[in-house]
Amino acid sequence: MDEINQQVAQRLKNLRMAAGLSLQDLALRSGVSRAMLSQIETLKTNPTIAILWKVAEGLGIPFAELIDTAVASPTRLSRLADARFLSSADQSFRSRPLLAHVPGHSVELYEIELAPGAVEQAAPHPPATHEQVIVTSGRLSLRVGSDIFTLGPRDAVLFRADVHHEYRTVGTKPFHGLSLILYGH
Repeated sequence: MDEINQQVAQRLKNLRMAAGLSLQDLALRSGVSRAMLSQIETLKTNPTIAILWKVAEGLGIPFAELIDTAVASPTRLSRLADARFLSSADQSFRSRPLLAHVPGHSVELYEIELAPGAVEQAAPHPPATHEQVIVTSGRLSLRVGSDIFTLGPRDAVLFRADVHHEYRTVGTKPFHGLSLILYGH
């Protein structure tokens, strides 16, 4: 079991208990089964990004709080060699947190990757959340509700992320980009 899954397991259990929630309480709040929550906490499964988003929303916390225990520092270095990626169930979507826990701000920044031909479904984020996606390489089709945006290198789009949205690669090359998530108050 890798370090990030061990960290998620411990953080989930600590945050759940600090909130005074049983596994069943969190299952009802998050839409993730009690059995799955138990398997995550006991390191019997590797949770997907989609599952972790639901758990974070059920706990009422930013996503990065489940995976990052670092104390906020005014200066932080994030080297690729030390990167901890989260993946979708089929491994076609990967994400690594670059920025979170900035005192006085509710913002997170992720590096995201999507394999050629892949599609990643994203459940709605908490109310009033916005997201900006910036393409660094490849092409991306982004569906937000019924709107579809096709983006190429160095294109960016800002959208309300409290609705269902979908990332889809366009063409034969992988998509690489950045996702900036701004939580509403």
